[in-house]
Amino acid sequence: MRAEKQKRLEARGWKTGGVKEFLDLSDQESAYIELRLKLARGLKARRRARGFSQTQLAKAVQSSQSRVAKMEAGDPTVSLDLLLRSLLALGASNRELGQIIGRA
Repeated sequence: MRAEKQKRLEARGWKTGGVKEFLDLSDQESAYIELRLKLARGLKARRRARGFSQTQLAKAVQSSQSRVAKMEAGDPTVSLDLLLRSLLALGASNRELGQIIGRA
């Protein structure tokens, strides 16, 4: 949220904050969710950059297109194992995985 908008809302009595505060998450829970989202965004970007469709990626990891869509959306029912296997199936190196995880 832009600082200007945040100030206007707070001036009108609104309380602002992040997801961590809203859901009362611990630091570990917040870090875990952020990790999952980074991997999901990285998967989508890498799949598109490699010119793969969701169906093609699904075949490569022996899954379904709908599962790939859930992976890219950050669905919590998708395992970290499947996210990582999918990135590796797209040719991601350990260094690239580190870059995905290290992004702000």
